[in-house]
Amino acid sequence: MTVRAVAAVDLGATSGRVVIGRIGDGRLDLELVSRFPNGPVEREDGLHWDFGRLYEHVVEGLAEAVRREPAIESIGIDSWAVDYGLISAGELLAEPFHYRDDRTATGVDEVHAVAPFAELYQRNGLQFLPFNTLYQYRVDARLREADLALLIPDLIAYLLTGSAVAERTNASTTGLLGVETDEWDEKLADRLGIPSSILPPLVDPGTVIGALRPEVAERIGAALPVIAVGSHDTASAVVAVPLASPNSAYISCGTWGLVGVELTEAVLTDAAREANFTHELGVDGRYRFLHNVTGLWLLSETVRAWEAEDGAAIDLQSLLDAASRVGSDVPLFNANDSSLSAPGDMPARIATLLGDAAPLTRPAFARSIVESIAAAFADAVRTAEGLTGREVDSIHLVGGGSLNRLLCQATADRTGLPVLAGPVEATALGNVLVQARSLGAAPAMLEELRELVAATHPPTRYTPRL
Repeated sequence: MTVRAVAAVDLGATSGRVVIGRIGDGRLDLELVSRFPNGPVEREDGLHWDFGRLYEHVVEGLAEAVRREPAIESIGIDSWAVDYGLISAGELLAEPFHYRDDRTATGVDEVHAVAPFAELYQRNGLQFLPFNTLYQYRVDARLREADLALLIPDLIAYLLTGSAVAERTNASTTGLLGVETDEWDEKLADRLGIPSSILPPLVDPGTVIGALRPEVAERIGAALPVIAVGSHDTASAVVAVPLASPNSAYISCGTWGLVGVELTEAVLTDAAREANFTHELGVDGRYRFLHNVTGLWLLSETVRAWEAEDGAAIDLQSLLDAASRVGSDVPLFNANDSSLSAPGDMPARIATLLGDAAPLTRPAFARSIVESIAAAFADAVRTAEGLTGREVDSIHLVGGGSLNRLLCQATADRTGLPVLAGPVEATALGNVLVQARSLGAAPAMLEELRELVAATHPPTRYTPRL
């Protein structure tokens, strides 16, 4: 049996990892090579990513992957969306800002004064999020010093290869990609005072970006190509969603819960805009028609606050087991409330939203968080049905949230639909599959890739309880 191997770099907002993907003759599996923390760091001028450390983790992880599996043929990189680094004379000007930095509030007002949101939606199809890249660009004082602006996975690919490109699935989250052209909207950029010269050439998933620089190849131990994948992590995750039917919805759940359906045509209606549904590009030109719901960020930030209070670690699974023994009729809050978006004392902010109804015990409080997230998921699924005219018949929940049994069951109960949970490693699997397809080691059709995922990573079914 011929088995092919690739390396996938998968970067999330709280952690990153490097994995080896192996594929061939009905086989598709992952080997975790390294996992490392990621998160915001406070600097004098605001909230940033510790990008230098992140990049070193990536290179060290790739070197270990090659040591373990010398047959690795390529590298693919995916990450969270919207954030970027500025390049001048081949060098990074400064640490990339973190999307939760509050500088973007001014950018929103300035952009909308030039191009109202209703116009932007017709041009880029994006839901309003105050940290979308065009708002960040508008207030970036160093933008005009730059030759290029590269989104995080493209920035890492540039440092690895020297080739500067913008992969389309992630470029579609900037607000500067035409929703109907899939090309840079240079006229919009110029109107907003954003130099269109900083926008790099666009490439599709499966494109070879370039070979490793000689000095990087020496560190990693192999002269490998870097292949563009669905570099927005949700785009990679959706590749590996084993959709049960065309009417299945998906939830890619981690820090965020991305709730939506896959479309081949945009829905640029007033109703879609008012519901804040977005059209992010997927692999093979699909639209990820979805809504961002605050996901497990609410739970992880709450646990972090409790651990700081206790001075000791909390076992999350034990907490969730205790929460599952609390009735589901706990008080709910709006999981998308803007007061919950920044780091800080999450329990206090949630308690403020709940008022006198706030649970007094930690298990009940955790149950309120999980049920509130599930309620927001259910609302987004129902809205997607109304906007597209589809009757959703099942929900695929992938990513880290698929391990949260309480959340999966609560989502089934609140939607009245079966939830098919897994794979937990959907993002890395999608990254691997696109690389493998580019190498001729995987089926050509997206549906065939998903069939392989379903056969090798069967989901766990949660049936709604009446």
